[in-house]
Amino acid sequence: MTSQTFVVFGAGALGYSVASELVARGHTVRVASRSGRGELPAGATAVTADASDGAAVANVANGARAIFNCAAPPYTQWPDLFPKLQAGLLDGAARTGAAFISAENVYVYGKATAAMTEETPWNPCSRKGELRARLNQELLDAHRAGKVRVALGRGPDFYGPRAAATTIWGDQVFPAALAGKKANLFGKLNVQHSFIYADDFARGLVTLGERDDALGQVWHLPCPPPLTQQQLLELVYQAAGHKPRANVLPTPVTRMLGWFMPIMKELAEMQYQWEQDYVFHHEKFDRAFSPPPPVPHMDAVKLTLDWFKKVAAPRA
Repeated sequence: MTSQTFVVFGAGALGYSVASELVARGHTVRVASRSGRGELPAGATAVTADASDGAAVANVANGARAIFNCAAPPYTQWPDLFPKLQAGLLDGAARTGAAFISAENVYVYGKATAAMTEETPWNPCSRKGELRARLNQELLDAHRAGKVRVALGRGPDFYGPRAAATTIWGDQVFPAALAGKKANLFGKLNVQHSFIYADDFARGLVTLGERDDALGQVWHLPCPPPLTQQQLLELVYQAAGHKPRANVLPTPVTRMLGWFMPIMKELAEMQYQWEQDYVFHHEKFDRAFSPPPPVPHMDAVKLTLDWFKKVAAPRA
């Protein structure tokens, strides 16, 4: 499509990947955050804005085709901050006429007993899942009411460059693999689980932002076939040149640690996702948009390790 302006809220791993993909497609890209700072891909411009302030959002989104929400509050502060963040972004989008493309997870499905599709009933079994379901419904209701044009792009657990402190695998696996130490994981290592590389997540979101026929719907974004945590662990450690090793925290231990560590309390309620097969399908997106194949896990693992190596390398 011809070059247009897009605004990405969130300067983390996914926001970076979305901005990079937009630049690669020839668009004008503004990356918005509270500080107005952070690493940006070449060709993107940093702007300062508080996502919870509709007027500030409208100011930076003036003339934009779409706003991407790749931002999220700290995990322990979701109930207080997430509704305000989304409300501000929706208000800003309504003021400018920009579409609203929201990066979403699978928490709304709860303990799904079959492969997850867009038709899977929402049945959250956690506080965070209930919150995301409510926020997702607000987005769809806003679209149906004609207030804001909305699309939800849903992905499973993601990993990739820059996703160090924002994902379990980024924080606990890749650095450990490079150092030859034990990774820290949850649940069971031998159950099927879907993962998506951050750049693939971003490509899906950008496609939704470019296509009017994507609006008003929920989309599952393309990812490779599922594999077990053990299989992905072996890929990571083999690529790092070490034997795979892991400490696996059972749910009771995670809950106990939550008495003393707030983040562990939050993780404990989501641990069900790692104790059963948790498989994600995306045939609807494939039929609608005929995307290129997602990056194979072997290649994505190597690209991710290369980034972690650069971060860990001592400066001259």
